[in-house]
Amino acid sequence: MQKLARSLVSFSLLTGSIVGTIALSACSTTPETATDRAALGNKTKAFIENARSMDPSLAKFFDNCVGYAAIPSIAKGGFIVGGAYGKGEVFDKGGTRVGFCDVSQGSIGAQIGAQTFGEIIFFETKEAMTAFKGGKFALAAQASAVALQAGAGAAAKYQGGVAIFVLNPEGLMLEASVGGQQFGYQSNADVE
Repeated sequence: MQKLARSLVSFSLLTGSIVGTIALSACSTTPETATDRAALGNKTKAFIENARSMDPSLAKFFDNCVGYAAIPSIAKGGFIVGGAYGKGEVFDKGGTRVGFCDVSQGSIGAQIGAQTFGEIIFFETKEAMTAFKGGKFALAAQASAVALQAGAGAAAKYQGGVAIFVLNPEGLMLEASVGGQQFGYQSNADVE
């Protein structure tokens, strides 16, 4: 029994440090240095290429959206109290980067563990993208995402002006909670 209690305490401390690290890294939407911005750009480009090759049917979203946000790595962890954080880039329809974004999520409840996944959010309308850029964009608690796999884009539809796809860098995520996510945005003009 003591061994189990020690294991739970150790896991709680580990999870707490993960959540704390996430919170500390959440200080700025944009990476601080040009080197960090370039590294994020390379990671985001590779993530988008991987998503496109994994599911060629995503082309309809890339071709018909007003713009999209790509967040290649969102770290999520929790033990009763949880949190998630990640940084990414925002693009116009033509694939030109227009700014940087970040995502954060906090939760309380029955949860345990840690995971990392990536996310692409497509904006169907100018209004949806403007709301995102306004820095007050948040996904409702019931928001859902489509797990990225071959053919997923063919059946997916926009909901409330957005379509969300998740991809686990370690492999396919069968389910991801995106409800309650909040986003920040900073335009290229504000960075340079």
